[in-house]
Amino acid sequence: MQIETSFAVPAPLDRAWALLTDVPRIVPCMPGAQLTEIVDPRTFRGTAGVKIGPMALNFAGEAKIEEQDDATRRVRVAARANDTKGRGGAQATMAFALVADGAGTRVDITTDLQLNGAVAQYGRGVGLIKEIANQLVGQFAENLKAEIGPAPADAAPAPSPGPVVASAEPVSGIALLFAALRAMVRRWLGRA
Repeated sequence: MQIETSFAVPAPLDRAWALLTDVPRIVPCMPGAQLTEIVDPRTFRGTAGVKIGPMALNFAGEAKIEEQDDATRRVRVAARANDTKGRGGAQATMAFALVADGAGTRVDITTDLQLNGAVAQYGRGVGLIKEIANQLVGQFAENLKAEIGPAPADAAPAPSPGPVVASAEPVSGIALLFAALRAMVRRWLGRA
């Protein structure tokens, strides 16, 4: 399934690019994610957790930057992860494009996502998966804004803190589910 999302970064294009290509710095902004290893400058390993009621899905995987074009501010990443209890997995190719948007930057993301195993059962409702993706991107954007802080527009991003080794709390699937359902209902009512 293909998912298209976008979010705004309250920083000029050059600063947003420097921040968003600093993987160790931005991974903690993703709900439930943890960076566990930097294999090389373009390959990273980590975990992500999602809790749906009493069931917790914990994924371990790898992401590799396949293309990075500093001139056009575009990145393509291939990622794969498996549930640590063998209930399935996911593969994704994500294309990120940064575009100047007034004093800030807009980040457009196109994701080609494939789920397999029992995990794929959660992906039956494509609309719901897309709304959950939108909720995750929204939470990431809010965390990123907090990471950026009130620094002046021409300031360079702070140096990377290095690999994150503290445990990450799994993101609540129930909270994401309800937020996604609310967004879908609002959109449906807006069309009526």
